[in-house]
Amino acid sequence: MTSPVGVPDPRIACRIPELLGPDAGTGGATGALWKLAESGRQLDANVVRLEPGTRVAPHIEPDLDVLLVVVAGDGTLDGGDAPQDLTSGTVVWLPHGSTRGISAGADGLAYLTVHRRRPGMQIRRRAD
Repeated sequence: MTSPVGVPDPRIACRIPELLGPDAGTGGATGALWKLAESGRQLDANVVRLEPGTRVAPHIEPDLDVLLVVVAGDGTLDGGDAPQDLTSGTVVWLPHGSTRGISAGADGLAYLTVHRRRPGMQIRRRAD
């Protein structure tokens, strides 16, 4: 069965083990390694790798819930009452409005994030 005209067919967007390579959480490029970029999408997604001992400073995302899936390495989730351990296979819900920070452990950390796509910036007339 095919999708209706004008609707893209489902497809593989990324193969994480191939993206990370044999060193998974510890080696290779760091930062955002992949992002969902297809036009017309309703979601944003990224695969991010942090070097051992590095961190994403605690911050608040006021508008979007984020789902984070650890795909390699280990680390710590900061925010809430106490730090929480992150290990491969851990799924974390980061509710909008919550404070969250991520620290990579000795093996580095790689994770997938998924959230609703932010609307593009628009130029509008100023309200009088």
